[in-house]
Amino acid sequence: MNVDPLVKTDRLKKHYPVRWSFFGRAIVHVKAVDGISLTVNRGETLSVVGESGCGKSTLGRCILNLEEPTDGIVYFEGRNLQAYRRAKMRQMRRHMQMIFQDPYASLNPRKKVSRIVGDVFDIHDMLSKQERQQRVQELLDIVGLSEEHARRYPHEFSGGQRQRIGVARALALNPKLVVADEPVSALDVSVQAQILNLLIELQSQFDLTYLFISHDLSVVRHISDRVAVMYLGKIIELGSCRELFLQPLHPYTEALISAVPITDRKKRGRRIILDGDVPSPLNPPRGCRFHPRCRYRQSRCTDQEPQLREVNAGRWAACYYSL
Repeated sequence: MNVDPLVKTDRLKKHYPVRWSFFGRAIVHVKAVDGISLTVNRGETLSVVGESGCGKSTLGRCILNLEEPTDGIVYFEGRNLQAYRRAKMRQMRRHMQMIFQDPYASLNPRKKVSRIVGDVFDIHDMLSKQERQQRVQELLDIVGLSEEHARRYPHEFSGGQRQRIGVARALALNPKLVVADEPVSALDVSVQAQILNLLIELQSQFDLTYLFISHDLSVVRHISDRVAVMYLGKIIELGSCRELFLQPLHPYTEALISAVPITDRKKRGRRIILDGDVPSPLNPPRGCRFHPRCRYRQSRCTDQEPQLREVNAGRWAACYYSL
């Protein structure tokens, strides 16, 4: 794996206004992504995990510029994406693609698979009709589908087959970065393994870089090189997948890992039950955002927000307890 950065975010923020003053000024925001600085290295799989509503999907969409950030910068191969106008950004999208969470909603039910996968070549004015047809057949073969599937509609496929179509569409333009937004969460467990193994195989074959978004730590452990843990719009821990699972530095990560089902009773640890619910992103707690639920909280946790710091080589945590 290369350590060459493909994507870098600098204090990235995405705030959604939800309440306005009498004069039309936004006075209350949902802070979905709140100041994230992150690097995705070329050829790696960086997974982003956390509870629903923590901002994982919004982070992925901001990196692809599908959502315009409120503040901060996204760099792709050292280039500032926020500086690009629409035409230039359209060219950049060839290098950045997305696999969506729901294989039922992400495919147009009125189009055959040949159109769903092949439309990207019309959008980017690439390939003749004959070349496009040949390329679609190649892509379907790569993801484990046959030539006859190109003539069918999405409703004629199972969930796993639909997600394979989504993968084929994402690969059509030979992208460098693929953002996979919970691509197996809507699938049966047996089918999840097939799609994960397909993604791993394709990464090796086409030198892809993945930003893999998930809430399932069992899935993350299978596919990741590094893992970033999110809580209420912020990265609170970052490190290699192996080290993070062996020795989590943040109490929230520790609680998440304790909840992973383990069939071997001898290897099961003590389940950590967090108190309370996730605070509202409309009004995050002062200090450490996790402190109302943390069993290790100290007095300064309630007033001073810990910054994401490198605790050990390659291990980062935003926690006073870990320092």
